[in-house]
Amino acid sequence: MDTRSASHIRIDGVNKEFVSGRRQVVALQDIRLDIPQGQFTCLLGPSGCGKSTLLNAVAGFSHPTSGTITVDGVPVAGPGPQRGMVFQEYALFPWMTVEKNIAFGLEIRRMPKERIAATVEQLLGMLALTEFRARYPKDLSGGMRQRVAIARVLALDSPIMLMDEPFGALDALTRRNLQDELLRIWMETKKTILFVTHSIEEAIYLADRIVVMTYRPGTVKRDLIVDLPRLRDPASAAFNDLKRELGQLVMEEQQRHHIDERRMAIVD
Repeated sequence: MDTRSASHIRIDGVNKEFVSGRRQVVALQDIRLDIPQGQFTCLLGPSGCGKSTLLNAVAGFSHPTSGTITVDGVPVAGPGPQRGMVFQEYALFPWMTVEKNIAFGLEIRRMPKERIAATVEQLLGMLALTEFRARYPKDLSGGMRQRVAIARVLALDSPIMLMDEPFGALDALTRRNLQDELLRIWMETKKTILFVTHSIEEAIYLADRIVVMTYRPGTVKRDLIVDLPRLRDPASAAFNDLKRELGQLVMEEQQRHHIDERRMAIVD
């Protein structure tokens, strides 16, 4: 099958530059990716490789300096209902209850009250939040807050979920529980997921496909399909073989990062 003709998200020759003081910083350089419907893709790499910059461009929060991003053939000109975003910092309204946070986007769209109530009820149950429906974000753990953030995006039923290190601030046990929860939801809904992480193990555990990015300027260093069966065992030989391979790739870019930092310190 020609994956280019089946692309849900197409990133074609994308470049992104920033001006920092007197310096021009090239954050992304000639990124070309075609992501088919329903694929779980992870962007992996060290800090400074442009993962979040690329995700924000797909979300429509920022525009490439050059190149194009399209969804189902339509250019991304700004945020849109077909792309839901989950951030690392939860981004919940502190003055709203769990129930109201989940319902917010549907109320903005002026959905019928009966439909809003039914959707919220379904998501409260799906994400084990029913008994917390009347709580406020300040009363919830980090894991629970992230469940609410995911539920709020799912309520809008966007065919694409963009996730920017959503589990990065969580403890290991909560992180694994939410990874399993996300996989279950993805298998049920068949959404296209573009997920940013710096964790090699998380990328292997979750993804159909891992795109390793280079340190600035961010380019595609390796684009590989993860053909391990699900659910994946992090203790298996195949899992750890892939972990070592990816670890070497990321370490090379991490070393480039440190060299660049030392060079800039000398220049400054």
